[in-house]
This record gives sequence, C-alpha cells and structure tokens, in this order.
Amino acid sequence: MTERKDLIQEIVAVEASNLLETVSDVKNDGYRLGQICATKTTDGIEVLYSFEKDVTLKNFKVTVGDRTPELHSITAVYWPAFIYENEMHDLFGITFKNLALDYGGNFFKIAKATPWNPNAVKAEPAEAEQAEAEQAEPAEAEQAEPSEAEQAEPSETKQAEPAEATCAKERTDAPNDEERKGDKN
Repeated sequence: MTERKDLIQEIVAVEASNLLETVSDVKNDGYRLGQICATKTTDGIEVLYSFEKDVTLKNFKVTVGDRTPELHSITAVYWPAFIYENEMHDLFGITFKNLALDYGGNFFKIAKATPWNPNAVKAEPAEAEQAEAEQAEPAEAEQAEPSEAEQAEPSETKQAEPAEATCAKERTDAPNDEERKGDKN
C-alpha cells in the first residue's frame, strides 16, 4: 500500500536564527503561507508556521523563551504575515524584528491582559468599563419594556415599515413586462 501524498504533513523544528532562510526556501519552492499560530508550552512559546503547495503541508516549529520572546519577521518574504505577527505580539508578547507593518501592541484593543502575555497593552480601567457597558447595552435595550407613559401616549413619530414590506411595495410599483416592451418601442 502506498502512502498518500495529500495526507503527509511534516513538522520540522527550526532554530529561530534559521527561520528567515527556511521560509525563503519554501517561498522559492512555490509554497504559499497557510497560517501561523502560537501556543504556550513548558519550554516557552511554540510558533508553528504552515505552508501549502499541491495539498501538501510543510510546518516549521520554532520555540522561543517566554521571558523576552523575539523572532525575525517573515514579512519580507510573505508580506501578509504581518497580521499573524501582530496578533502574536499582542497575545503572546513576541517581538518581531523588521516587521513590515507594526501595530506596536495595538492590533487588538483588549480590556484585560491575556493569560499568555500579562504585559500586553490594555485599555485604561475607565475605557475597559465603558467597553463592557457598550457591549451590554444592546442586550439590555432588546429586553427593556416601554414605560407606562410610553404605552399610554401614542407615538407621533411614524414607525418605519419593515424591510420586507418596503421591498414588496417597490416590486409592485415596478413596471410589468408589457410596460417595459412599450418603453423599447
């Protein structure tokens, strides 16, 4: 029985100092960037780079310390990696050298530090409370019942028609096929 190539997924450990060279080689071989993710491990932070070509995945695992994690950005080779790298910076505290588009820790606006990066830039307490209140407002507004005064007084403002009714009205006002034929003549 032969092994199916489309089911092969290799994961290769790469030293941080060799990451950019490894990624450049993969790019030259025609692979596209699939994803980059990070996770905390007992050894530090593990970053997994995945590349795809002809339904074959190549994964490169780089482990960095969690005290001052630092990697070289791959945005010089794969520019869209700036999204993943800014995300990992904000959530895990990884610093990326030569990052093409650096949000400086503000890619996400977070109210509380993440469990993976306690040094993350976070909103001021007042801003965090306001953000939480804004998130709660729509739910409260949906549940709020009209006051007795609102129920007793008829509203002078006309309620907007539902979108379905408006669309149906527009459709019935549209010219029919016979009228369209007359316009062409």
